[in-house]
Amino acid sequence: MQTRLINFATYSSLKIGSTLEVSLIQTLQDATFAHLQNLTIIGQANNLLISPTAQHLAMLDKNFAYIKDCYEDSQHLIEIGGAYSSGRIFHYFKAHNLSGAEFLQALPGSLGGLVKMNAGMKRYEIKQLIHSVNINGEWHNIESIPMNYRDSGINGVILAARFYKNIGFNDELQKMFNVLRKAHPKEPSCGSCFKNPKGDFAGRLLESVGLKGYSIGDAAFSQKHANFLINKGNATFADAISLIELAKKRVFEASGITLACEVCIVQ
Repeated sequence: MQTRLINFATYSSLKIGSTLEVSLIQTLQDATFAHLQNLTIIGQANNLLISPTAQHLAMLDKNFAYIKDCYEDSQHLIEIGGAYSSGRIFHYFKAHNLSGAEFLQALPGSLGGLVKMNAGMKRYEIKQLIHSVNINGEWHNIESIPMNYRDSGINGVILAARFYKNIGFNDELQKMFNVLRKAHPKEPSCGSCFKNPKGDFAGRLLESVGLKGYSIGDAAFSQKHANFLINKGNATFADAISLIELAKKRVFEASGITLACEVCIVQ
């Protein structure tokens, strides 16, 4: 497999990390190798906190950045490669008057990461659009994949997904998601740091224990939204990890709730 050097201090959305070697998945054989070797797929690194000493990283090459019409059992679908960005998916759906992807304008990332995390906003999730997913070169119907809250349960390399082609882009939904997006902080961020516990909100719990706006070094929980882990300028991996561990400790001591990370930590 070919490799490339990526500076995660500029590449990742959180702007934390160092320059690391990343393997390029260009073929199905590469994907099989990456899966067998348990390489970590980084995508666009929008919800990753990557250690400066991380190893065994891989990413899909531009060969997997595509979108096309396809058919399965006479059903008209849209096939999207794992490296295709959320923004491009959104614009394709809007330009072709298709429904379901309105929330993607407000979510960064690539198709593979969106599916892996079952990304979404409010009650809208990527799983609602999907017909099937190509994992390690084999197509799996969405009903055979767990697709839980912010977790697909997929163990393998997501090469592509096929989406239902439903007519009717919803402009009102787009406006709603844009309003929600405006409430997000502007600083470098990994998005939501923790998953919302059942029946509660991680942001409320963090705020209740005095962590809204709290920082360790330049890693902080945003003053704008307590569950957003942000980089105020020169945050380090150690700063971010310390803040995450402190948050878990305080919330558990105050409420008995164990917060689960939504950000993926790559050691």
